Amino acid sequence: MIRLKIYNVTALATNCCYLVDEATRASAVVDPGEKCDDLLNQIKRDGGHLDFVLLTHGHYDHIGYAKQLAKFFRAKIITGEKTNMFLQKPQYNLSIYHGINLEPFEADIKLKDGDTFMLGDTEITYYETPGHTSGCGIYLFDRTILSGDTLFCESYGRTDLPTGDDANMIASIRKIKALEGDYTIIPGHGEPTTLNHERQYNPLMRKI
Repeated sequence: MIRLKIYNVTALATNCCYLVDEATRASAVVDPGEKCDDLLNQIKRDGGHLDFVLLTHGHYDHIGYAKQLAKFFRAKIITGEKTNMFLQKPQYNLSIYHGINLEPFEADIKLKDGDTFMLGDTEITYYETPGHTSGCGIYLFDRTILSGDTLFCESYGRTDLPTGDDANMIASIRKIKALEGDYTIIPGHGEPTTLNHERQYNPLMRKI
């Protein structure tokens, strides 16, 4: 069972999540868009160990502090294999358009659609969900979805940025809708929601 806490970071209000497996104390941070002292202090209070840095996609407001955080705690960076190029190219991660000097880096573990890995005793599944970018993905565990910028409360990610694609977004939202049962959804920005709520009220999910 995962304990989850959300830290709001960056000027774009990115939801940076701190995950702790209750049984083993293994931990991960998801989408550290910038340095967050409250998060760093919590990791230190929990023993000063971090296993993974997970990235849902490669935009600067989700990856801005990933390399530094992983290096400080000797954690492994995990993301989808199609996101890795975003970590190295400013024109894809958009840092070049916002005056941000983001040093290129590479993920330690590159996941394919449907791959799983363990955070302590908890299995986490990764699914590719292109649309917002060609490398977007979501993480599933404990009836929870970390949806990044694919799915928001009653909305979904924009597709007009580099590698975005409307048809891919429709296919990805359909893929999430088809998951069995209900899930708590933690989006990359904004308030948490549930999959059942989105099935009923999300304008794109309702019509596909």
